[in-house]
Amino acid sequence: MELLDTLDVIDQQQWLDPTGDTVQRAVTTVLTHDNPTGKKLDNFLNGTWLGHPLHPVLTDIPVGAWTVGLTLDGLESFAGRPELAPGADAATVIGFLGALGAAVTGLAQWQYTVDRPRRLGLAHALLNTTATALYGASIVCRLTGRRGAGKATALFGYTIAAVSAYIGGDIVYTHRIGVNHAPEEPLPDTFTPVLADRELPEGGMERVQVGNVPVLLARYQGTVYALANTCAHLGGPLNEGKMDGCSVICPWHGSRFALDSGAMLDGPTTLPQPRYEVRVRGGQIEVRQPAGEGAP
Repeated sequence: MELLDTLDVIDQQQWLDPTGDTVQRAVTTVLTHDNPTGKKLDNFLNGTWLGHPLHPVLTDIPVGAWTVGLTLDGLESFAGRPELAPGADAATVIGFLGALGAAVTGLAQWQYTVDRPRRLGLAHALLNTTATALYGASIVCRLTGRRGAGKATALFGYTIAAVSAYIGGDIVYTHRIGVNHAPEEPLPDTFTPVLADRELPEGGMERVQVGNVPVLLARYQGTVYALANTCAHLGGPLNEGKMDGCSVICPWHGSRFALDSGAMLDGPTTLPQPRYEVRVRGGQIEVRQPAGEGAP
């Protein structure tokens, strides 16, 4: 319970807001979607090309390498195994390099957060930066023959990284940053009337509700398409976005999805959008879950 209380304390730190504003503006300026280079870099760092957020992939490198390094340091010190020193040093360096990559991808993902997740994310980043700096100092100590200081600095860095990892877990599992926000509940497997056909003009989009699932209807070149209305990235309402040919762009962060398949066409999303079958019968637009598909 004390750890959860600590997260509340972090959330109450008002000084994080102006700091977060400054950092967020700087990141967004570099990774802007206003130019092709910034857009491609943002998509790459978010993992759009991978179909999976890139940040958690890279965080495993420092965590794993530093754990190995800590273990080898301990065996060298307490079991009298000096032959393990090169392995400990190598693991420390590998973790340091991995942490740099994790930091950059983490900033790319964090720039889209607001309120409590943004404050917790900033604290997470500051702690990781401190841990990485300590590991950098550990590398210098090892290279200059001060192994004892290098081991102590690495241990301190590992402790800070562990606290930061706890905060990162809360950001993912409590606030769902980096996970799929599209609805998991499937539509009925029989066609359900949702809107009069005349109420959806050419080039228009409408949000309808099927049970607990908000659905986007869009008409392009006479054909009606249906996708989940809640953006997979961070839950933006697609019906408030805009159409771009046979695709829809989320109004929150610019993720773009194909209307005919739900495929992701542009990031920062790393996931496709659920697609539903549509037909027009008796003047009514009807939708259903695609045949053979259930809940994800």
